[in-house]
Amino acid sequence: MMYSNLQDCITDLEKHGHLVRIREEVDPYLEMAAIHLKVYEAGGPALLFENVKGSKFRAVSNLFGTLERSKFMFRDTLEAVQNVIALRNDPAKALKNPFGHMKSGLAAMKALPLKTTGGQPVTAQEIQISDLPLIQHWPMDGGAFITLPQVYSEDPDKPGIMNSNLGMYRVQLTGNDYEVNKEVGVHYQIHRGIGVHQEKANKKGGPLKVSIFVGGPPAHTLSAVMPLPEGMSEMTFAGLLAGRRFRYSYVDGFCVSNDADFVITGEIHQGETKPEGPFGDHLGYYSLTHPFPLMKIHKVYAKPNAIWPFTVVGRPPQEDTSFGALIHELTGDAIKQEIPGVKEVHAVDAAGVHPLLFAIGSERYTPYQPVKQPLELLTIANRILGTGQLSLAKYLFITAEEDQRVDTHDELGFLSYILERINLHRDIHFYTNTTIDTLDYSGTGLNTGSKVVFAAYGNKIRELCIEVPDALKGLQGFVNPRLVMPGVVVMEASKFTEYTQAEREMHVLSEAIQARGSMAGCPMIIVADDSDFISAHMNNFLWATFTRSNPSHDIYGVNSYYENKHWACDNVIIDARIKTHHAPPLIPDPAVEKKIERFFVKGAVLGGLKGL
Repeated sequence: MMYSNLQDCITDLEKHGHLVRIREEVDPYLEMAAIHLKVYEAGGPALLFENVKGSKFRAVSNLFGTLERSKFMFRDTLEAVQNVIALRNDPAKALKNPFGHMKSGLAAMKALPLKTTGGQPVTAQEIQISDLPLIQHWPMDGGAFITLPQVYSEDPDKPGIMNSNLGMYRVQLTGNDYEVNKEVGVHYQIHRGIGVHQEKANKKGGPLKVSIFVGGPPAHTLSAVMPLPEGMSEMTFAGLLAGRRFRYSYVDGFCVSNDADFVITGEIHQGETKPEGPFGDHLGYYSLTHPFPLMKIHKVYAKPNAIWPFTVVGRPPQEDTSFGALIHELTGDAIKQEIPGVKEVHAVDAAGVHPLLFAIGSERYTPYQPVKQPLELLTIANRILGTGQLSLAKYLFITAEEDQRVDTHDELGFLSYILERINLHRDIHFYTNTTIDTLDYSGTGLNTGSKVVFAAYGNKIRELCIEVPDALKGLQGFVNPRLVMPGVVVMEASKFTEYTQAEREMHVLSEAIQARGSMAGCPMIIVADDSDFISAHMNNFLWATFTRSNPSHDIYGVNSYYENKHWACDNVIIDARIKTHHAPPLIPDPAVEKKIERFFVKGAVLGGLKGL
């Protein structure tokens, strides 16, 4: 099924049992988001909210809530897109078998955007921001946000759709100091294409024209988050995935997506910012209030019977997790072509994606040497940390397969493989005073923090402990030790106050462990606020440890030392306590949780909406 608009998709999903309608009036303040979260958690259907309080427009969420549903929506184009991307990554395939790839060529013909003239459905009515479903997702959010925007900008030096950028940068519609119906905030982070365009506009001394598309075929939404091969634009990909050319026109000098449900046009002027946030984000915490670009509204359009798509993010997994799974299905082995020697890279969703990367590379530099150690892996690690969005990673664990098959998506097995082989006196490499994810508040400031690479290769050098070692029991000030996984133990300590005190505490811990003798089977010790929580589930460990620590400041070691500026230790200690400068975690409003119970069958599994 190839959809020309969002309504076609909704009709198709409902026909095949993938969508339910909610006809009762629902409040966009917290209620809609809370319903979405419960239904997503249960693996439930897409939701069409037909009666949004305060707005005449309908809203839909959870379209991409399961990989099964995402693949269903793109069932007629998925294979063709995969083939085109594979050819883009490896053109030699087409040369070897040109007739076998004719279908890919025909599919690619749909990729060229189509400019049209005349009146378009999306410009049929001019509305205001206040007419939209103003959805607030979390109690401490600064206002209502667009969470599935397609933010369009063009290169001021080379205008036109083929030199455009389409990105999913959240947009704050209300709250803070924004003048309602005249201003919105555009939150874009580092390593984003729109930033390059704004810099060029600034140099020319003029504003950057921006169009925000909302809705349209689901392919357009997905295109805004796709990490595409070099040279492939989001607009061509949108046509390829939709099986239908991306149709656009220009109105008042602004690009308009003719198939969108809503279009907001406006300008971003040099040096004009306003406080944006807070916003409950995909790391499971609030991103706080910071100055971000201000977009001055030109016009807001809506097609007849327009539908407002949205999602809700929070501690993973959430719907954006399913986005990631679909992207992996589409791109396949693209990373292997981009970074020579890489076999696999996995941004660990449970840890909020950017804080933690697992990678498998190659180790071919010195096969003649009897001692196996990371060499090529370190070159690959530098390439990974210098590539696109991967450069935002904070922790990178990398290895090369020897005699045992390793899978980065098996988090327990992969970490065990690393910890069995890592030489803690040689294989830990820090990058200090560098960039990290804008949404990560574990660092020293916005976008700033550190990175660390744990590189392991060679024979197994230790047996990992499978119970808490005696050396970690009965330590003063460090209580309730719990085994997280083989080789990793978590302990509780008093609340973090400041780093000078933390250094003293970790020194005391190190000295106490040293006094009890070697503990080689436990290469990693976590210090936390709640060891029962951390050890209860692997996802808890991955989330709390790697979102609440800044490598340069929060990694300590038993018997640690420097040799020629290289840091080493006998056992790694990670202080994963909540710090005073961290953003608060996302906590649902109990009153809202109680209120939405009316939408669920009493006693049923979450997701058992009335009428299902």
